[in-house]
Amino acid sequence: MVKIKKDCILIKPKDISPSSPLFKITGTFNPAAVRATNGDIVLYIRVVEELIKKKDENYFYSPRLVGRGKYKIKIDRFEKEMVADSSEVDIVFKDETKRLTFISHFRKVILDSSGFKVKSIEKNPSFFGICTDGELGVEDPRITKIDNLYHMTYVSLSRKENISTSLAVSKDLKAWKRMGIIFGEQDKDVVLFPEKIKGEYVVFDRPESSFHFSPPHMWIAFSKDLISWGKLDAINLTKKGDWDYERSGAGAPPIKTDKGWLLIYHGVMSNTRKEVVEKIVERMEISDTLSGVLRKKDSIYCAGVALFDLNNPKKLLAKSEVPILFPMKRHEISTFENKRIIFPTGAVIDKNGEDLLIFSGAGDLVTTVKKISLSRLFKKLKK
Repeated sequence: MVKIKKDCILIKPKDISPSSPLFKITGTFNPAAVRATNGDIVLYIRVVEELIKKKDENYFYSPRLVGRGKYKIKIDRFEKEMVADSSEVDIVFKDETKRLTFISHFRKVILDSSGFKVKSIEKNPSFFGICTDGELGVEDPRITKIDNLYHMTYVSLSRKENISTSLAVSKDLKAWKRMGIIFGEQDKDVVLFPEKIKGEYVVFDRPESSFHFSPPHMWIAFSKDLISWGKLDAINLTKKGDWDYERSGAGAPPIKTDKGWLLIYHGVMSNTRKEVVEKIVERMEISDTLSGVLRKKDSIYCAGVALFDLNNPKKLLAKSEVPILFPMKRHEISTFENKRIIFPTGAVIDKNGEDLLIFSGAGDLVTTVKKISLSRLFKKLKK
């Protein structure tokens, strides 16, 4: 792990008011983060609203957004005879399709220039699904500023397009123009580079399917117009025996440094081989309690750091041998399935120019910020 200079919880569910009396807030996490022109840091935080009433004697219920520009929700009703199974979060139909008992939107939060003090939280949904884009919710935004325009990638859920990634652009971090889907279903964790490379826009993404020969991992793609993407290629970020082999994907958008593109990413440890666990325990110098957590083989979402070539961003130069951030605190343990989760989605250079502010979702519950020395991060990189 890397030494954390300062950290805190920024936003909890109790800090956000539901959009309707029909809902309760169950999560405020996975924030996009960017420094505005006035020096403040702007977050767009994923807010999860869960239906208070999920079923009765005869029906199951699921929310859907039906507005064309306004936040407007319809609650769909399904007869019990249609349902094969259900849980707190979803309804599974007999044809194996699903609906959710919750819906997500984004709420804008403004921090001061330090990134540790909340100045304001918008009272109403700031960005949300509409009938033609994210009708079942929007999730996990990332924001990159390219030239004078802010670009937000986000996961959009719908009955027809399933789980896809969409793009919206803004001049002021307030009004957003929706550009539509840029990556098809089950392609997530899309982060834009902050400038063109050799005349093309670049993203890291993470496609996934129900059938695969290797675990889900990071890819790269290129575009001339931000809409049509090609030159798809898998990134050689991890291999068998690495801590992050089970699943990996981009976290925050890449940051340009004189050494290369610095990427804070997430990796999942699950059913990790014994020898890998022992190596991690030894190198991270963690407590006996955490050693026991690792050896349980539960899913653990950690953060790593990697460095890519400035002119050839699919070329990996170095990466961390063990996680730089490991979920150790109570708020980093999910109340759902008891998973340990740190999920970085935003990174902003501190105003001193020497530290990095990493904004993350913790435990699928709260939004956190951690200040880490850039020099310490670079020391964790191994060729």
